[in-house]
Amino acid sequence: MKITIIAGARPNFMKIAPIIDAIKKKKSEGFDINYRLVHTGQHYDKNLSDTFFEELNIPFPNLNLEVKSGTQAQQTAAIMIAFEKELQQNPCDLVMVVGDVTSTMACTIVAKKEGIKVAHVEAGIRSGDMHMPEEINRIVTDSLTDYFFTTSTYANNNLLQLGVSKDSIFFVGNVMIDTLRKHENRLKQSNIWNNLKLKKKQYLVMTLHRPSNVDEEYQLKTLITQIVTLGKDLPIIFPVHPRTKKLLQGLNLNFENLHYVEPLGYLEFNYLVKNAFAVLTDSGGITEETTVMNVPCITLRDSTERPETCEIGTNVLVGNNPIKIEAAFKNLLSGDWKKSKIPELWDGKAAERIINHLVEIYRL
Repeated sequence: MKITIIAGARPNFMKIAPIIDAIKKKKSEGFDINYRLVHTGQHYDKNLSDTFFEELNIPFPNLNLEVKSGTQAQQTAAIMIAFEKELQQNPCDLVMVVGDVTSTMACTIVAKKEGIKVAHVEAGIRSGDMHMPEEINRIVTDSLTDYFFTTSTYANNNLLQLGVSKDSIFFVGNVMIDTLRKHENRLKQSNIWNNLKLKKKQYLVMTLHRPSNVDEEYQLKTLITQIVTLGKDLPIIFPVHPRTKKLLQGLNLNFENLHYVEPLGYLEFNYLVKNAFAVLTDSGGITEETTVMNVPCITLRDSTERPETCEIGTNVLVGNNPIKIEAAFKNLLSGDWKKSKIPELWDGKAAERIINHLVEIYRL
């Protein structure tokens, strides 16, 4: 069995790492299973891609399509053109896509038009917000997918309501948490820790990259100013996404307790998250990690495709609503944050389950 695995953006790398480990394990047991790793190049900053391959011990890709930046349409078209050529030159039995980035959707379309089956890891998640490009990617990908590997019963139900056959849905857990569990003991301090004299549970971590938060200068300035003010004297560590960095230039957002830093590698970033008092983010993936690490998380979005992080995890949705943000800070600073539980099957064995299912499906 030949599997072509797609990685395009930072979250993908954390998801493919345990899958590759599981494939190698099966191969060592005598199963005829092989993979080819294709990096689309959708994220091309070294700290957003290469570092992850090094830190997480992922073999470097067999091919990098080197798509780089562009509009949604430009990136989608470039990925499709390059990936079509790749599949024609290197046929496979299955294309495996993860998550919900542009690469996920584009490679799914190409694979199906080439007559190749598709497995979608993290299938079925939905935010209900069609303003999110990722929601469109999810809907298109799941409309073409053959094998749906899900992280939660919420995702299962979403797929069943769409008419997906129960036999094609496999509830396996969360591969992102596989990676976290594997590397939890390897998390390490960055130079930031000593340079800023940080202390455990006495600082905040913030990440922002979604258009609804960073595309409009006034909105971005208002949001950051409120967070800095509510955070009082707590240092706020803000690893700045390349996209956001451009927008921040000229806004003159210089506060004593706000510290802009370069994007961090996986081990350094998650060390900061694990030891933070709380995290403020508009990322979906980070809400999963904070839930498992039991770190309070304030999500600067109106919707989430991961409702389990809110219903049983540490996550609270506030959007960019000043009243909701203030209320969340009040609960946080008073020590009145909700207690967290770990969602079902988020146990570090999701990738193993995925590959076991594929071995059974293909009767290897």
